[in-house]
Amino acid sequence: MIVESNDLDNQTISLKSYGINSSKINYNLSIEELYKLCTENDLGTLTNKNVLAINTGKFTGRSPKDRYIVLDINTKEKVWWGEINRPITQEVFDNLYSKIVVHFSKKELYVRDSYACASQNFRLNIRTICEYPWSDIFSYNMFIRPEINEKFNIEWTVISAPDFKANPDLDGVDNENFSIINFSKKMIIIGGTGYTGEIKKGIFSVLNFILPLQENTLPMHCSANSGTNNDTSIFFGLSGTGKTTLSTDSSRKLIGDDEHGWDEKDNIFNFEGGCYAKVLNLSAEKEPEIYNAIKPGALLENIIIGENGVVDFNNKSITQNTRVSYPINFIENIKKPSIGNNPTNIFFLTADAFGVLPPISKLNASQSAYHFISGYTSKLAGTEAGVDEPVPSFSACFGAPFMPLHPTVYAKMLIKKMKDSGVNVWLVNTGWTGGPYGIGKRMKLNYTRAMINAAMSGELDKANNDNYHIHSVFNLKQPRVCPNVPNSVLSPRQTWNNDSKYYKKAYMLSKAFNKNFEKFLDEADNQILAGAPNIK
Repeated sequence: MIVESNDLDNQTISLKSYGINSSKINYNLSIEELYKLCTENDLGTLTNKNVLAINTGKFTGRSPKDRYIVLDINTKEKVWWGEINRPITQEVFDNLYSKIVVHFSKKELYVRDSYACASQNFRLNIRTICEYPWSDIFSYNMFIRPEINEKFNIEWTVISAPDFKANPDLDGVDNENFSIINFSKKMIIIGGTGYTGEIKKGIFSVLNFILPLQENTLPMHCSANSGTNNDTSIFFGLSGTGKTTLSTDSSRKLIGDDEHGWDEKDNIFNFEGGCYAKVLNLSAEKEPEIYNAIKPGALLENIIIGENGVVDFNNKSITQNTRVSYPINFIENIKKPSIGNNPTNIFFLTADAFGVLPPISKLNASQSAYHFISGYTSKLAGTEAGVDEPVPSFSACFGAPFMPLHPTVYAKMLIKKMKDSGVNVWLVNTGWTGGPYGIGKRMKLNYTRAMINAAMSGELDKANNDNYHIHSVFNLKQPRVCPNVPNSVLSPRQTWNNDSKYYKKAYMLSKAFNKNFEKFLDEADNQILAGAPNIK
């Protein structure tokens, strides 16, 4: 569906092309107006710093098992169908859409026109139609804001209806909540959940399908920054591995927080116009850039406000996934526009709760592809029901819930780009050292920053291969020496002081890697398989 964006006032803009007859349409409202609507209608509370805080309701995170893609001529032979990419019929989509239209009838709605992709070569124009004003704030913060009164054709539409609940017995979905992507109609419908992240991740999934097939561009779930010499570093990592923290560095310009593309002209470009950061245990001392970005215009989610309106960032009584969204220009040191040069360094971040992976190691092309497809981190005890001790967790390409194509499609693109660019690839363990979770300790942030800085400056490579030791289980090149990091920290085996227990746990993890990779064997070539760890 293609509709024209316009600069009409709220009284004349129409949603009739969508079949929606709204009582009032709030079109491209300012953040000040949206803040006011939220507070006046008890949809949010202002903190002592006049930042709006809202509660997303039952869902405080994404629900990946309730995300569907319409099975049609565009997707049938291309999508990697399975537990992550679940097929649904056009009839189910049409039925739910028609019910949402009825649900929206006579309601006051919030409409915004914006776009994704900082590179104009890949710009994707988006219209969001939201039931809640704070969902509209999120859209303003996270997508790229066009020039005032700029006219353009809308290519994709996202409809967010948290108060609409599906009937699983009648509507062809498993639960009351759902997120459905329709590539033929270029529309995403979201119902039954108020979690704002579903809005941006829906568009990310769209780009992950379109860019590799139509533009030969690699989409990536990563953050990116740029140094004084315009050298670009990108950081892949799942939730809790430090992706946002490590990329937001006062000495380097932030390109983007979470989602990027790598095009044929060797540009890294941000998909978004904002940042969506976790704020659990946030402090001004450890993460000053993010802390200072929480100012009027930002949107806090599911946090607890204490006395005198002060946010308790250590409180996780609602969820561990407390969040804030804000426009990227709330970070002082940013790249303008959000585009960087060909990357010099790629960092795969993992929080290894078993304490066996080196704190930093250099990967060859095969290992890079293998670890990219694996997307390893670990779940800790207490994070999910039934998880009593750390368990390995794998998410292909460090973002499986958003990847409609087979992971090897993205991995093979990455290998080619690595070869063409000569980029250095590093595996960084931000997790445990000196033993597993419960015995060892979390790697110190200042050590991790020192290792990343040494990799980017070339310090780790100055002694060439003489500075590296090959890990006997994972075959990784781990440095012997790094500025500002004790030598003993660089060797996980030494930090354990018990070789028998260390290798037992290391081989346990290597078997988990190989077991997880079995589902990719049909599509993975020998070059990728050469990156696997040893098993015993």
